[in-house]
Amino acid sequence: MRILLIVYDNDSHLSNFPFGIAYIAAACRKAGHKVEIYNQDLYHWPETHLRDLLDREDFDLVGIGVVGGYYQYRKLLKISEAINQSKKRPFYLIGGHGPSPEPEYFLKKTKADAVVIGEGEETVVELLRALEEKQSFVDVAGIAFLNHGKLIQTPRRKLISDIDKIPFPAWDLLPMDYYALFRAVNIRNNQRYMAVLSGRGCVFQCAFCYRMDPGFRPRSAESIIEEINILKSKYQVSYIEFLDELFMNSVERTVGLCESFIKAKLDINWACNGRLNFARKDVLKLMKESGCVFINYGIESLDEQALRLMNKALTVKQITEGIENTLDCGISPGFNIIFGNRGETKESLKKGVDFLLKYDNHAQLRTIRPVTPYPGSPLYYYAIEKGLLKDCADFYEKKHLNSDLLSVNFTDLSDKEFHRALLEANVKLINKYFESKKKSVVRQSENLYLNKDAGFRGYRQT
Repeated sequence: MRILLIVYDNDSHLSNFPFGIAYIAAACRKAGHKVEIYNQDLYHWPETHLRDLLDREDFDLVGIGVVGGYYQYRKLLKISEAINQSKKRPFYLIGGHGPSPEPEYFLKKTKADAVVIGEGEETVVELLRALEEKQSFVDVAGIAFLNHGKLIQTPRRKLISDIDKIPFPAWDLLPMDYYALFRAVNIRNNQRYMAVLSGRGCVFQCAFCYRMDPGFRPRSAESIIEEINILKSKYQVSYIEFLDELFMNSVERTVGLCESFIKAKLDINWACNGRLNFARKDVLKLMKESGCVFINYGIESLDEQALRLMNKALTVKQITEGIENTLDCGISPGFNIIFGNRGETKESLKKGVDFLLKYDNHAQLRTIRPVTPYPGSPLYYYAIEKGLLKDCADFYEKKHLNSDLLSVNFTDLSDKEFHRALLEANVKLINKYFESKKKSVVRQSENLYLNKDAGFRGYRQT
């Protein structure tokens, strides 16, 4: 079958590598299908361009996956409209974190023919087989579809236990030179970037997070190193960002991977998502030795009560010690703090701001965002239970208008008071960031003129 997979335009100058599409493409191609990828993210084509392509060409299936963001939801609706208006409309398949927890709503809004729920590599191949053989979809595990307006949801598919067996992403079908230009924290100008997954899932259960699949399934160090070596030799990549939900899943696994990287002499820089309760100095030193330059931490709050209510499994003491250890080891930490969880007050926000003002090394501009109860998360169902949210339609059509604006208010503040408090907090953080950057440029100037620094490369920035 001839398949078209869509990488949507995220309104960014440079977009990150589209893992979901790349893995699905590889699985479909391995099953013998002809796969093409539509890179709206690279060319910024309007949706009419996709409609015209579908009018001209004959595809058996068109597919797209999205996360649960406000922008992605609205983009999905525009793309769906173009697909549904096409004269040769193929079978239309959607998937990802967005549609998976609320398939009926998304099927009705997009008029898609089916939703893949959760992990898709095996599900899509089985669905394609059913399409080819003109068989019923009811025996395809892990999907949902409408039958005369009634939702049919098949049993969840068992997770792929050995994820080393999943084919590597279909890099050759994608514009790798474009994705290699993506900029990450502490990446050098002459380094080419690529994202890699070292495992799937997360063992923690934060209340604001939607877990598509339970538990954690790691890849072997051998498989990860093989992938990185291909990226190095074929695409000249020297900076890897591990975009797992949680690379630092345990001390033992983190140490094991770092020792393997060192033994393999990978000679790369890399970044990952980490946990502060695992941020011990001995672990961090090994991470640094193996090339780690940035660890993105989910701090969320500096309020003990809020941390307990969100089931974060962290204490303020662990957060503080972990950040201090990371800085002491010469690795930049990423500070993710949100505001508005259950039990939080203006004082909770102040604690977060004070923490950032004290510890942020300004490797990035960090601000504080409101918490968002994405569909599928425990916080989403809590909001519905308490009457703060009606349903999925209420969330996407009325409440979740922007990730930096309040969607559901779990605090005792009015919405106006909430946004005023966030404005004041973020203005402080923004001012501190640019003060730091100004001091850095002044130091460069002094080094240039007083020490005759011949390595200076100019002031201009884009």
